[in-house]
Formats: sequence, structure tokens, C-alpha cells
Amino acid sequence: MKKIFYFISLVLVVSFCKEKEDAEIVVSKNKVRLDSISKLDFNREIKEINYDTYYKEAQEYSKNNNLNPNKFILIDLGLHSGLKRFFIYDFKKKQVVKSFMVSHGCGNNVWGQTYTKENAPVSNEPDSHCSSIGKYVVLKRGISQWGIKVNYLLQGKDKTNSNAINRAIVLHSWDEVPNNEVYPDGTPEGWGCPAVSNKSMAEIDEILKENKKLLLWIIKSE
Repeated sequence: MKKIFYFISLVLVVSFCKEKEDAEIVVSKNKVRLDSISKLDFNREIKEINYDTYYKEAQEYSKNNNLNPNKFILIDLGLHSGLKRFFIYDFKKKQVVKSFMVSHGCGNNVWGQTYTKENAPVSNEPDSHCSSIGKYVVLKRGISQWGIKVNYLLQGKDKTNSNAINRAIVLHSWDEVPNNEVYPDGTPEGWGCPAVSNKSMAEIDEILKENKKLLLWIIKSE
């Protein structure tokens, strides 16, 4: 009798374990499938942009204005702030050699949040707390109270960013900016300066120390 009871118990345990294992496999397969669908959906939302015309204009502008002939920086505020949108382009290699995360200004929203991650507000007005589009020249290296304590003065060259120096717009790092893409989340927003992560700034700083009078161009693609 004991043997029969033991056999029945063993069968039930094996059956239970098998059902549990099957259930885990189904859950696992569904998880992979759902993750894949999510990634595909995100990819559909991320727009692809051809920056060739910007690269050509930037090279011509740099040449005509006696700026650095080797590289320039392009920042596209038309992209979602959870994506890398700070690009260092090499004129000689004819390609983007580095890309980084970068914050934009919060405008009338709360500082440090991500309310405008999908549509960055832009303005040249003092105290607007917005980023300004247009061409800048990266000038002298200075001491910052943020991040790795390094900043670069930005001189606005267009009507859309002519108040940059008066607004104390500089390139600097900020602890809150992530190193890697966080889409669909956004990057925390500041008061108008292009801020990058500390790790990114360390790399950018080395490039800027070797490449003086660099063109930095902030656009907002459609």
C-alpha cells in the first residue's frame, strides 16, 4: 500500500513540475516576443534624418569664417531628448566620429524634469530658460560649477542666438545627464545650456583642447 501511495505521489510531483516548467517556458517566450515588439515600435517612432546638407554648409561656413577646418559639432534638438543628438563630425573623414546625449532648456517648465523631451522649446530671449538654435563658435575653456568643473564659452553668430554670451550659455557637463540613450524616457532639462554627461565632457574636453575655434551648430530638424 505504501508503495502504491509513494508511486502516486511521485507521479503528481513530476506532473506538477512539468506543468510549472511548461508555464515558465510560455511566459519566457511571450516576454521575448513582447520585448521585440516594443523595440520595433520604438524604432518606428525614431525618425531618420539625412544631415549631409548641414555637413556641407558647416564645412563651407568654417572655411569662410576661419574656424576649425577639421571638425564641428552638430546638436539636433528636433530629436527626442532620450536619444543621442550631439554629434562631432570630422570633415576629413566625412563621418560622425562621436555622438553623445545632451540636454536642452526647460522653458516655462520645471528645471530638472523631462516635460519637453519630445519638443524642445527654443528662444533667444533672456530668462526664457530655453535653448537657442543657430551657429556658435566655441571659445575659451573655463571653470564650471557643474559636473567635471569644465565649461566652454559659446558665442552666438546668428539672430536666433545673439544673446548667448549675455545669457551665459556655455557647454558644460551635468551629473543628471545620462551616458547612454534612455528613450522613451527623456534627459533632464536645464536653463538653456547644452549640457552633457561627465564622462562625455571628459572626451569632448580632450577634443576641444586640440581643436580651437570650433563651429557648434544647434538645429531643430522637422
